[in-house]
Amino acid sequence: MKNYPLYKQIQADILGQIQTGKLRPGDRVPSEKELAEHYRVSQITSKNALIGLADEGVLVRVQGKGTFVRQDGESTVEAVASSHARDVIGLILPCMKTKVDQKILDSIEKYVTAGGYSLQVRITRESQIEESAAIESMVASGVRGLIVFPTEEERYNDSILRLSLDKFPHVLIDRFLKEIRTYSVSSDNVNGTEQAITHLLESGHEHIALITPEITNTATEERLSGFEKAYMAKKLPIDKDLWCILKIEDISSGKAQPIIEAFMNERPAVSAAFVVNVELTNYTYYAAKRLKKSVPDDIELVCFDQPDFQDVSYLQQNEDEICRVTVDLLHAQLQGEYTPQRIVVPVKFCKK
Repeated sequence: MKNYPLYKQIQADILGQIQTGKLRPGDRVPSEKELAEHYRVSQITSKNALIGLADEGVLVRVQGKGTFVRQDGESTVEAVASSHARDVIGLILPCMKTKVDQKILDSIEKYVTAGGYSLQVRITRESQIEESAAIESMVASGVRGLIVFPTEEERYNDSILRLSLDKFPHVLIDRFLKEIRTYSVSSDNVNGTEQAITHLLESGHEHIALITPEITNTATEERLSGFEKAYMAKKLPIDKDLWCILKIEDISSGKAQPIIEAFMNERPAVSAAFVVNVELTNYTYYAAKRLKKSVPDDIELVCFDQPDFQDVSYLQQNEDEICRVTVDLLHAQLQGEYTPQRIVVPVKFCKK
């Protein structure tokens, strides 16, 4: 049972005690705290175990009294409430600023509903504090699984780490936490970026700028890795003086466009730029216009995700496939499977 979710192990033990007669109809089972101490897990895990057995009609949870082995014909308000909680999946998003965010919400809702679940959504507004609060409140409310799109500044969030340690059903989407064994689904950032940079190099561009937020998550890190990989494949040196790396606080405070404009003004030889995301692509496009540079004649732009401009090439993520795979992985966990894996979904280069 090494790869079996911890809450399922607790459930199996309780069911075994009922089958052997150690626990009889009407008997009180150990509390969430008692189970947590006995199995050396968090109370989130022990609570999830008891809720699951209540959902299946094995146990009855009585407010203020405890949890009991169900007796024939017994029905309680608590049991009904638990059955409703069983059908809820939580989705935690960092923001709703882009078309990608909207597509992810739409597709997750579609596949969660098709699987017979309801969806509860929280927006963290790129705050790790809000992210932790959302995870804890959703788990406490009895959701059976979580889909988390980590914040821009994600490194190690203790709440996400706890989900992994407790083997609570969850999937990370778009980004992942390195060295943590868990489920995640993201785009092929490395090979997608390499394809885009290779296109620019083979188009004759010798001075290619990189416009990116500081490296605070795996998606950004992988896109920079793809940039470097393209140069290495061509055995060309990388001029990091052409890298414009913006601080997260400068982007959020509205300083990105003037910073990019100043950067480009000081480097007139730049004839192309790879921009890591759509938000920075907008700023780069307008900065180029203010410098009287025509896109794509004077400067060719390539970015991740479809921008608002018709003359910018981009890498198209397959958001629907990402969401389908995400929900499938979560559903498998809810059925008792636990084989953490990272799934990478290919992207498509759309040349203008």
